Amino acid sequence: MIDGTDKTKNKDKENFYEYTKKESYQQEKVENENMEIEKELYTEHNKEYDIEHDIVVIGAGPAGMAAAISAFDNNVKDVVIIEREEKPGGILKQCIHNGFGLHKLGRELTGPEYAAYYEKMVNERNIKIYCGTMVIDITKNKIITVQNKDGIFKIKAKALILAMGCRERSRGALNIPGTRPSGIFSAGTAQKLINCKGYSVGKKVVILGSGDIGLIMARRLSLEGAKVEAVCEIMPYSVGLKRNITQCLKDFNIPLYLSTTVAEIHGSGRLEGVTIAKVDENRNIIEETKKYIPCDTLLLSVGLIPENELTKNAGISIDNFTNGAIVDENRQTEQSGIFACGNVLQVHDLVDYVSDEAEIAGKGAADYVLNKLNGQIIIKTVPGNGVRYVLPQRINLIYEYNKNREDYKREISLFFRVTKPFGKIKYTVKLGDKVLNTAIRLKASPGEMEKITIKANDLEKISNKDEKITVNLEELS
Repeated sequence: MIDGTDKTKNKDKENFYEYTKKESYQQEKVENENMEIEKELYTEHNKEYDIEHDIVVIGAGPAGMAAAISAFDNNVKDVVIIEREEKPGGILKQCIHNGFGLHKLGRELTGPEYAAYYEKMVNERNIKIYCGTMVIDITKNKIITVQNKDGIFKIKAKALILAMGCRERSRGALNIPGTRPSGIFSAGTAQKLINCKGYSVGKKVVILGSGDIGLIMARRLSLEGAKVEAVCEIMPYSVGLKRNITQCLKDFNIPLYLSTTVAEIHGSGRLEGVTIAKVDENRNIIEETKKYIPCDTLLLSVGLIPENELTKNAGISIDNFTNGAIVDENRQTEQSGIFACGNVLQVHDLVDYVSDEAEIAGKGAADYVLNKLNGQIIIKTVPGNGVRYVLPQRINLIYEYNKNREDYKREISLFFRVTKPFGKIKYTVKLGDKVLNTAIRLKASPGEMEKITIKANDLEKISNKDEKITVNLEELS
């Protein structure tokens, strides 16, 4: 006979068993959920990318926007642009002078107007621009690591277009002796301070370097009431466009001193003056030519450097003369599916030519995504007598030419610069001993890019695959 006490004990045992079973189930459930969360976090942390697009363009300046538009118009609709600044337009936003668009658009625009023209076309195509987004790394597999206010994430691209532009060479790269006072600016920084911020940078100015930005700033400062004491150029010729020398210096009676550099900087708190001097053929200072010029501002317009740190991260080869990537006629680099255009590839003198080159890169990237870039033979281009460099550095030839193909009928443009100023000259483009094209110019200058075209069908029969395309210069009397 079981009394009431035993019944109670058995009931307690049953309840404890049920409770233990329930607790065990709940604990196992929580552990499984935790494992799933950990698995998701591990996958999230270790996955290769977060977003995927067909074509990603780095940079929303004139090159980036033109490349994106071209890619879209060549039947790839999934195109995005990444821009580190809050608004697209690049350097054009601070270039309020006119002269943009004469070649490309047939009308004269200011920099902001030219940028707005392309931004409108980007918006009409609903091409997304990630503004305020910094690219911190790219890989040869076309994975882009970016950072913005939302954090760090990775984008996978089928094709990648590099359009990061260029930066100015700073005082630190020049090794000018003297003190370190305020009042020393790169020409582009001064341009931004005046045109975008409304500041005055100085009243008595010396400009080192006769590049186009320096020449334009000489005029801009004069219009603002400053006195430009001198523009000094270390080379025996100006490296800016001829029209800018006339419109920005001669029209304002600003002296240009060739074969001259800034030998020393003076001043404690603020710049008080500079010593300029002539240089010899080896660019060594000639001591007896030193001259002191009182001034409160020094602008440096001493060259532009393509922004190719990301390019190097992807293992892309850099040309020693252009300081940009080595590319083919589609502007494809040596890394398959990665293209480059604009000032990150070679420093241009006209934004119109930047847009032209970007359209080539955009079409090339679209063709890559659509599998239209076929197996090819590589022919290298090399500079000959009087020519500093040639771009593209290589040209792709289709193995079997089909005369109905677009490849057979296309024209390939070669861009190059001369080594020094010349009078009347003749350019000759050769493949081995075969002349592909010739052109005569009345004059040529290192500050102005040259262009000559060749026809793809002229490259149809190549006896020696190791032959190179050479651009030579011949002086004419």
